[in-house]
Amino acid sequence: MSARPVRRQHQDVTDKPFIVIWESTRACPLACRHCRAQAVPDRDPRELDTEAAKDLLHQVASFGHPAPLFVITGGDPFQRPDLLELIAHGRQAGVPVAVSPSGTPTLTAENLRAVHEAGAVGLSLSLDGPTATLHDGFRGVPGVFRWTLDAWDTARALGMKVQINTTVSRHNLYDLPEIAALVHQHGVMLWSAFFLVPTGRGRDLAALTPAETEDVLNFVYDVGLTIPAKTTEAHHFRRVAVQRAVLAARGEDHVEALGLGPLYRRLRQHAGELGLGEATRRVRRPPLDVNAGRGFVFVSHTGTVHPSGFLPLGAGSVRTRPLPEIYRESELFVGLRDPDRLGGKCGRCEFRRLCGGSRSRAHAVTGDPYAEEPWCAYVPGSFPHQRELAALLTPPS
Repeated sequence: MSARPVRRQHQDVTDKPFIVIWESTRACPLACRHCRAQAVPDRDPRELDTEAAKDLLHQVASFGHPAPLFVITGGDPFQRPDLLELIAHGRQAGVPVAVSPSGTPTLTAENLRAVHEAGAVGLSLSLDGPTATLHDGFRGVPGVFRWTLDAWDTARALGMKVQINTTVSRHNLYDLPEIAALVHQHGVMLWSAFFLVPTGRGRDLAALTPAETEDVLNFVYDVGLTIPAKTTEAHHFRRVAVQRAVLAARGEDHVEALGLGPLYRRLRQHAGELGLGEATRRVRRPPLDVNAGRGFVFVSHTGTVHPSGFLPLGAGSVRTRPLPEIYRESELFVGLRDPDRLGGKCGRCEFRRLCGGSRSRAHAVTGDPYAEEPWCAYVPGSFPHQRELAALLTPPS
């Protein structure tokens, strides 16, 4: 194994995050079944106004060069009339800005061109089904699928980096290969499989079992040689990447060694039928070692600071305390960066420093952000090749 299967962050995670997500508004015309923000039609008067948002950008810049990536999300960011002004201000402040809009009629070629010209470095779009029936049904409004595909193609034609996010839930579980094929056809910088956290409207959606989660994680790993793929709120994907690298180096069958189930076999077979079994990339994109509060920070529409948008515990407000100070010194963020505070099997797991599980899902299910990951099937110490693991799990000096 010449390359490490997981990428470590270059910066000191106790000093600077890799990414800052800003929920610019909760206003959105969609009614997505999984919405974390429980978005509403109208803007909240408590939102950070233009000057407060510009101040937030300067707070992000004060982390030091290179500044963290700043993602403007929502709700729908296009509901803010100052969106272009803020993107341009971020560029002037030395902060790379990406935009994550909702799939609405605001996703016009004109708007996307303006976002690009203002200086946005990338665009993130959601695709939760390979057909209009599935995607629009999940998003609650007809026409979203077409708007999303058109915006995707327009952004690519403009030369923008595009990330496609797919919420993995029971409504599309068996359609993931077709979604991946669509991603391959249209082309992306990155496909992110988002594993649902039961917060907001997402509480009403049926959860995956830990065994099903393992099957899907291994499927995402497989398609990584066809499309650049990652996961969101499935930090055990990093464990899977390490396990698969060890097994491949030893020439062992991963299906048998990892006890993968019928869902994995079905996904893999369907992917092969769609031509996704043929490698078109020389190497996989190694997953990045990021977790809630550890390289990641979320700022709400009102300015409150959280380790993740799916972890509603607050650590302060950017209106009253600088973001770098909150990130570096707050008890919540410091605690989440300490793997020795993890409970249950996460605390006993040899992968705890690399994975750590979804702190958001642990909190959503148990009320304790340090509890074990509810969607993980791995039994600590059960992987047979612990010596090879130890070499890969030791941080490089």
